[in-house]
Amino acid sequence: MKNITGKKLCKILSDNGWSLVRISGSHHIFVKQGEEARIVVPVHGNKEIKTGLLKAILKTAGLLSLFFTLLQ
Repeated sequence: MKNITGKKLCKILSDNGWSLVRISGSHHIFVKQGEEARIVVPVHGNKEIKTGLLKAILKTAGLLSLFFTLLQ
């Protein structure tokens, strides 16, 4: 799986209906209308998010399959 930065992940979430509700330090918190889940994205400059965390965030957002199709 290709690693991406927190900034890029925030852009992907925003483009897919997730709204940024607040920022707590370097963590951006996203919610989506009709979803109970809350997604926390660490944004530490241009540092990449590690594979396990990225996969968990995409799974929670329902974008895991979309992400794999974009890589191919």
